[in-house]
Amino acid sequence: MPFNLFYLERWDISFRLIVDIALLGCLVYWVYTLVKGSIAVKCILGCLIVYIFYWMVQALQLKVLTSILRIWTSPIVPIILFQREIRHFLFSLGKSLMGSKAMVVQIIPWLTDKKNEIDVTPVVKAVQTLGGSNTGALIVFTKDADLRYYEESGDLINAVVSARLLIAIFNKYSPLHDGAVIIHNNRIVAARCILPVTEHPNIAARFGLRHKAAVGLTEITDALVLIVSEESGQISIARKGTMENNLSAQEIRSALKEYLSNDA
Repeated sequence: MPFNLFYLERWDISFRLIVDIALLGCLVYWVYTLVKGSIAVKCILGCLIVYIFYWMVQALQLKVLTSILRIWTSPIVPIILFQREIRHFLFSLGKSLMGSKAMVVQIIPWLTDKKNEIDVTPVVKAVQTLGGSNTGALIVFTKDADLRYYEESGDLINAVVSARLLIAIFNKYSPLHDGAVIIHNNRIVAARCILPVTEHPNIAARFGLRHKAAVGLTEITDALVLIVSEESGQISIARKGTMENNLSAQEIRSALKEYLSNDA
């Protein structure tokens, strides 16, 4: 009997070890997909070099260097360095949970709290007019993401979306034309909002701060951003950290409807 229990315990330890390694592998891969192609990769390599150097000086019992490097190897340092990636990681977790909730809601239709879809026609007309006059614009659409931090960086408006209002806001002589407009539930919530700029090195040099801010916001939130180029008048869309350029009015309309639909 003890013999059987011994093997049972060994099997249990082996099974837990396999599960542990599998989950660790999934976590490492997930983190890799989040930081791939960003400046965080170089930061990770730099941290590894510092940790290796710390182990070396500690093994050699170099007390002065050990005390100095102990500060840089503190657990708080990676949190400060990778706060953007940690925030993105937690956002992805929350988004996955919300996605699971959405699947349940689709299975049980009567639990769905349907929202009124925004009429995208005024927005499409506005960006066409702005593009035709080479007037730069940055328009953020959000469904679930809490953008209060970015809304409060600008001027609160809380007005119904209209083409004339958007054109007036982004007029070159308007005090509100700098920054972004945030739209939620068919209302312009705020204007002149400051967005985070992406640190991704693969953004083409021809794109300016407006495009980089659009990509930066979509890297950390579930938002869609319309960009009108001040140089070329071309209209682009940023979504999930990527950007589509030189879009037609029909492509803009389709992308907005797809994003704002209940099943998007």
